[in-house]
Amino acid sequence: MRFNHFDLNLLLAFDVLLEEQNITRAAERLSMTQSATSGALSRLCQYFQDELLVQVGRKMVPTPYALELVPKVRDVLMTLRASIVAKPVFEPALSKRHFRVITSDYLITVLLAQVIETVQRNAPHITFEILGPSGSSDELLMRGEVDLIIVPERYVHDEHPSQMLFEEEHVCVICRHNVQVGESLSLEQYMDMGHVSVAFGRNRHLSIEEWLMSRYSFKRRLEVITHDFNTLAQLLVGTQRIATMHRRLAERYANYLPLRLLEPPMELPLMREYMVWHRSLDQDPVHQWLREQIVSATLAWSAKPS
Repeated sequence: MRFNHFDLNLLLAFDVLLEEQNITRAAERLSMTQSATSGALSRLCQYFQDELLVQVGRKMVPTPYALELVPKVRDVLMTLRASIVAKPVFEPALSKRHFRVITSDYLITVLLAQVIETVQRNAPHITFEILGPSGSSDELLMRGEVDLIIVPERYVHDEHPSQMLFEEEHVCVICRHNVQVGESLSLEQYMDMGHVSVAFGRNRHLSIEEWLMSRYSFKRRLEVITHDFNTLAQLLVGTQRIATMHRRLAERYANYLPLRLLEPPMELPLMREYMVWHRSLDQDPVHQWLREQIVSATLAWSAKPS
């Protein structure tokens, strides 16, 4: 397909070449031969009158102009995909859409599992793949490799449409048999206790503790670091340790584990959870329907914690 003498198929080649920065890997992803991929790069260079990718040693490095083009090309590709995939009339029971969603295990537990159950009843052929948050989440959304991200407010960027879902408090959680703590928790006790925390990603970013450390310059004893929120409560049982958890998740685990919830000895900010999507999906009727299911599930329980 051509537009103003430009082969639109080259846009996909451009996107993959700039991401991989390697002819061989790009050819594999494009299901093309290396010579055909090199030819596509040559035509792109000729059209844009720029080298786009420059060989530096064993690497191919994008030119400044190529980097400027990357977000513009991805926007065009996302718009094209949304226009082709979306249908003017949407019947949930007939849709075979596959959604890739990035969110934490906490949000799966308190919200998304319920949404997926509802979707299965009304649109049984819609499928899901859930990915954990990472440093590349925003890039995956920009490239159209995920359909939706549900994250705390600090990870929301203005270039994407978003909607706030709910607010969440944090509480301190200890084992019910911990006799060292009474009905309330002092700041001194909080600082003296061993802590269980969650860290994400290759750089081991801590969750709420990042804010605590920057706000109060706390230096706590981190005795156990885990990789997800759902294991926090389980790692407290039978110990004298403490964890700072989302209230809804803590109350859910306190229903069947020997845990005790305490108010934090310091003022913690409310956490606001948002869903974020690429603007090309804003008017996609299937995507709109899924967002409506998420909002409906949130409204059903947001007034009272689980």
